[in-house]
Amino acid sequence: MQRHRFASLETLTVVTALAAIAVTPLAAQTRSATKAPIATTIPRTAWGAPDLTGIWTGNTMTPLERRAEHAGKQFLTKDEIAAIEKEQAVTALEDTAPAAGDPGTYNNIWTDPAYRWVPDRRTSLIVDPADGRIPYTQKGRDIQAYVRAQRGNGPYNTAADMDTGERCLTDGLPIYFSGYNNNYQIFQTKDHVAILHEYFHETRIVPLDGRPGGTTPQWLGNSRGHWEGDTLVVETDGIAEKGQYIWAAAWRGSRATARLVERFTRTADSIEYSFTLEDPTMFTRPWTAKWPLSRQSEIGVTQGPLYEYACHEGNHAMRGVLAGARLQEKEAAAAKR
Repeated sequence: MQRHRFASLETLTVVTALAAIAVTPLAAQTRSATKAPIATTIPRTAWGAPDLTGIWTGNTMTPLERRAEHAGKQFLTKDEIAAIEKEQAVTALEDTAPAAGDPGTYNNIWTDPAYRWVPDRRTSLIVDPADGRIPYTQKGRDIQAYVRAQRGNGPYNTAADMDTGERCLTDGLPIYFSGYNNNYQIFQTKDHVAILHEYFHETRIVPLDGRPGGTTPQWLGNSRGHWEGDTLVVETDGIAEKGQYIWAAAWRGSRATARLVERFTRTADSIEYSFTLEDPTMFTRPWTAKWPLSRQSEIGVTQGPLYEYACHEGNHAMRGVLAGARLQEKEAAAAKR
């Protein structure tokens, strides 16, 4: 099963507006589309905390890790970014059919790819280490290579052989953006923050009242938050062994050793989001990535409501996957006779 994030009404708007994106500065689109003045102060709640509520997106073309062609290069030039974004806009307009045998998403209109690089033109979302790469241990590299080789090739003996996303359960932590269903909604009270991702309909409840963390591993871990000035700091451990984390990546190491620290810093018109992940089983040192979250899409339209993602626990396609695996085994056995 090939998984993508959902195509909402906003997705259709994005696709039809791509030609304009290629020739119109983003800032100009944003102001003309919303007719709203540019904010200069940090919005606050009635009790004085920075206001994080709303629907946010951080979809970006910037890769998590620095690509080989940009090794040793921390930033791209404005001309390099313009060329990359123009090429992406043209590619996204193409009505690309999937490869033979791949149900895919029929064509590009069902996806919500990114069309913009991060504003500061960094070559990776990772800011530490300086090389923009994930500092894997040897065990981490071995696990990643194994799972990547396994994905799409089985064995598919039971549903447990499929990843948690294919089973419509979770793609884990932290906040991530890719393909479609790129929006998160944040709710806030004096002593709690809730972060809703409609993809798999996941809601993280983060207490801010100083209570101790839980001891039972959870799909999304045990999160606790506190304020450091205008920054909300969310610390998470107790991530269930059976889950995944970081963009559904192939990291199935010991969750008992994993710890995630996220920072949400409200600015006048966005949230500066970052996370630091440490797991000595998988990484030689903690590493950090960051990027901005915006209330507006890349074409300057204020984020609308979340649309239901129609995934469901169990995923009926799994029956076909498992049946197909049994058929392949039967054909292979017959060929040996």
